[in-house]
Amino acid sequence: MEVDRSHRAPWQRTAAGAGLLGADGRLAPTIFAEMTALATRTGALNLGQGFPDEDGPRAVLDAAKHAIDHGRNQYGPGRGAPELIDAIVEHQRRFYGIGLGRGDVLITAGATEGLAATMLAYLEPGDEVVVFEPYYDAYAAIAALAGAVLVPVPLTAPDFQPDPDRLLRATSPRTRMILVNSPHNPTGSVFSEETVRHIVRIAERRDALIVTDEVYEHLVYDEQHVPVAAFQAARERLVSISSAGKTFSITGWKVGWIMSTPERIAHITAVKQYLTFVNGAPFQPAVAVGLRLPDEHFQTIRDSFCRKRDILTRGLRKAGFKVNDAMAGYFVLADAAPLGIDDASALARRLPELAGVVGVPLSAFARPSRRDLRSTMRFAFCKSDDTLHRAAEQLAALRGVELQPAR
Repeated sequence: MEVDRSHRAPWQRTAAGAGLLGADGRLAPTIFAEMTALATRTGALNLGQGFPDEDGPRAVLDAAKHAIDHGRNQYGPGRGAPELIDAIVEHQRRFYGIGLGRGDVLITAGATEGLAATMLAYLEPGDEVVVFEPYYDAYAAIAALAGAVLVPVPLTAPDFQPDPDRLLRATSPRTRMILVNSPHNPTGSVFSEETVRHIVRIAERRDALIVTDEVYEHLVYDEQHVPVAAFQAARERLVSISSAGKTFSITGWKVGWIMSTPERIAHITAVKQYLTFVNGAPFQPAVAVGLRLPDEHFQTIRDSFCRKRDILTRGLRKAGFKVNDAMAGYFVLADAAPLGIDDASALARRLPELAGVVGVPLSAFARPSRRDLRSTMRFAFCKSDDTLHRAAEQLAALRGVELQPAR
C-alpha cells in the first residue's frame, strides 16, 4: 500500500530520514520492545534489555519505603527534592572536585527525559547534532522531534574511540550540539582524556553546546571516567546528564538529573515542566541516600558488575563469538562472524530457539550503512550470577549447530 507522505509533520520527515518509521509511515517499535516480547513469548533468558534482575542496595530501597510511609507521595518541588539536589552537589565535589550550587541542578524522569528536555529546549529545525555511532536509539528519536539532523561519527572496533579528524569533519556551521555518551552504550568504551579535550576544542570552534550522557559513570572497570565537566574550558557550554538507575540497579524508578549553569537550567526547566512536571517523589530522597553511600559501596557495585561481565564474556567466547572487552557499562559486544554468521538481526530472532537466550543486534544502534557492525550482537550482563551462568551454558550449545538460516 502506498503511504501518503504529503501530510507528514516536520518531525515525521526527520524521523523518516533517521530510519525510525516503518513501512506504514508510523514510528516503528524499538528493538528492545521486540526482543523483550520475544523473550516473554519463548521463556528465553532476556539479555537484550539493560535492566537488572536483582534489587539495588538495601539502604536505598528502605529509604524509599520510609518516604512512602511518611507522606512523600504527592507532587514535589519543580526543580526536585532539596535533599537530592544537595546530594548531587556533594557527589560532584566528592568524586570529581566539581563545584556546583543548588541552582545548577534539575531533577528529571530519568536521563532520557533530561536529554529530551535539553534537546527540545536548544534545537531548532535544521540544526545538526553530532553523536557517536553506534548510539542509544533515543538520540535519533528526540532529534527528530526537534526537527534536527543527526550527524554520526563512527566508532570502530576494537577500541571504539572517535577519530579526531572524522569528528572535526562531522561538524559544520550548523552544528548546534555535540552529544557525548561516555562511558558509552552500547560499546562499553570510555573516552580518553585526550578525546574529551578534543571534543571541547571543537565545540569551542563551532560555538556548539556539549551535552553529556553519563549514566554509567560509576560502572567503569578497566579505565577511569573523566567527565567533561572536569575541564574548566567546557563549563560555559556544557549540560551534563546522569541518573541513579544503572548505578543502584533501580532502573524502574526513573530518577535522573541535569547539571549546568542556572541560566541553562531555567531554560531547560521551561520545557521539562510540560513533559512530566515532577516525578518519583518518594524515590528522590532514597536516591539521595544512595549518592551518599560510603566509597566501599560504590567499589562493591563496580566489583559485582565486573564479575558479571567476566562470566558472560567467558561464555560467549566459549560459544565461538569474538568478544571485545567491555571497559564500562552493562553490555558486551559479541561478533558472530567466527560462527559463520553475517546477519546478527537474523541470529537475534533465532537465538531463543537455538540457545534460550535473547540479545539485540548492534545494527539497531546505527545506520544501515554501518556494514562493519552487521554481524555483532549486544548482550546485557546486568543480571544475577545464576542467570549469567545459565546463559553461558546455553550459549555454549551453539558450538557445532547449523546457524545459517536456509536460503
